[in-house]
Amino acid sequence: MSEHYFELAPVRALRLPLNSSSWRDPLAHIVRSCISLLQICGSSKLNLKKIHGLSIRHGVPLSDPYLGKYLIYIGVNLSVPMAYARSIFSQMKNPNTFTWNAIIRGYAESENPKPAIELYGLMHSNSVEPDTHTFPFVLKAVAKAVSITAGEQIHSIATRRGFESLVFVQNSLVHMYASCGQYQSAVKVFEVMPNRDLVTWNSVINGFALNGKPSEALALYQKMDLDGLKPDGFTMVSLFSACSKLGALALGRRAHVYMVKVGLDKNLHSVNALLDFYAKCGCTKDAKRVFNEMVERNVVSWTSLIVGLAVNGYGSEALKYFKQMEAEKWLPSEITFVGVLYACSHCGMVDEGFRYFDKIKQYYGIVPQIEHHGCMVDLLARAGKVKQAHDYIQQMPMQPNSVIWRTLLGACTKFGHVELAEVARAKLLHLEPKHSGDYVLMSNLYASERRWSDAHKARKSMLEEGVAKIRGHSLVELGNQVHEFHTGDRTHPQSEEIYAKLVEVTKRLRLEGHVAHTGHVYADIEEEEKENALVHHSEKIAVALMLVCSPPGTPIRVFNNLRICGDCHVVIKLMSKVYGREITVRDCSRFHHFRDGSCSCGDYW
Repeated sequence: MSEHYFELAPVRALRLPLNSSSWRDPLAHIVRSCISLLQICGSSKLNLKKIHGLSIRHGVPLSDPYLGKYLIYIGVNLSVPMAYARSIFSQMKNPNTFTWNAIIRGYAESENPKPAIELYGLMHSNSVEPDTHTFPFVLKAVAKAVSITAGEQIHSIATRRGFESLVFVQNSLVHMYASCGQYQSAVKVFEVMPNRDLVTWNSVINGFALNGKPSEALALYQKMDLDGLKPDGFTMVSLFSACSKLGALALGRRAHVYMVKVGLDKNLHSVNALLDFYAKCGCTKDAKRVFNEMVERNVVSWTSLIVGLAVNGYGSEALKYFKQMEAEKWLPSEITFVGVLYACSHCGMVDEGFRYFDKIKQYYGIVPQIEHHGCMVDLLARAGKVKQAHDYIQQMPMQPNSVIWRTLLGACTKFGHVELAEVARAKLLHLEPKHSGDYVLMSNLYASERRWSDAHKARKSMLEEGVAKIRGHSLVELGNQVHEFHTGDRTHPQSEEIYAKLVEVTKRLRLEGHVAHTGHVYADIEEEEKENALVHHSEKIAVALMLVCSPPGTPIRVFNNLRICGDCHVVIKLMSKVYGREITVRDCSRFHHFRDGSCSCGDYW
């Protein structure tokens, strides 16, 4: 349809012959004509506003309910600014359920979903009856706004009105509870559902994956498979997220094979999740292969690879891909630059890091966010430039958060800056007083300086404040099962073999000249006790299990929730040489790839 026709169409429509009833009510004829035009020509925001303007010029009141509902409905479909839709809605008298649903849906799908919840409250107080579409729309808004209180109230109303049994309402409830972190409530709704579709399974699996329950997510995926439902792209994204958190490489590889088999390897979101999974499992070669084979890429693809290489310690390669990204005229995002700065930070490239930081604003016009400033603090801190890191924090254009002060505190502990550590600790007590890691870092710093009284005070205050220490654990995948270990763990069925292997390892490493780094045991105990404590760290137990149960030469991958200690780092380096194994350890900070007695981090903190 040409623009010229569109300019004439309103005139032609309004000049249609009027019947007798139209002569009695010409305004109704104009409204019907505008609605017809909306149905024919309302395929763009410009057309929508032209027709709206035409109705006003011909005397249609702004409060007309018939035209108003079509303007709102089509406007929402065209993603017009919600202020426009709301201005029409606010002038309507007695809007019906269809109109309420349209405006609620518009806000639910916008970047600001909270007004949808407020509008539902108004709808309820105005005694407008909801229908089968109302609850899915408003629950979607609740999920985006993470407003669990509102969600529970709406769930109660849906139940009282008899809508809870509808599958799309149940799916919305599962998604809402999962998005709000209430995975137990999500499972309760899920378990009583008589009929579950793929959306249901995706919602609850994704809920577990997002809320730190990857094992449960994988268990549900396997149950879904047994029930005969075939996963789609959304399922694969959640599955790869869970596999990466657990280090379940074998299961992820099987999912990759399935993707190729059913054609999901053409789904951009799924392939990006696959790339991210391989990177987070330390399989950078696989991540690069997936990237190179992608039919379609977006900024997320480039960013995932750059961040993945940086976290794995391949900073120079990450920067090489970033330069290639620039050469191909891709515009990096804020997150891309977090990956670039991370690469510089973890490889000691201080000067390069500052050059890239300057480029963020000067070349790309991106205002550096707190995450970028945090990377710069980390860059200086890891290089041992602790005082410069503190100066940088003092000059930041925004208030530093707890992560930044904790980065400085960790550097102070590593490099022995007690006074600056106490400054950082004071800030953290104000920002996040119940974080157990801060107490531990201060206690360890005092202990390393042999200030046992201060170390004891730090531990005592932790107990008095009721702060529980985060328990370290290590995960390792064996035989399609993920095994979890804690320090000194003897609950595994093969504990006797594991500990016998640890005794053998200790003897062989001593022949290689290894002396336990007891300085990493921050307790006032005898040297022999310190050595025993170090031998039984969870990552060493996990590696020992793999030495016992896997064939010689098999790569070993261990996932830690805490930073690897200095002694474990030295020991695992030697184990990779003595036992001829490639050993990968992912801790809370980065990857360490041990091979032939060396580590990919270059022993850089």
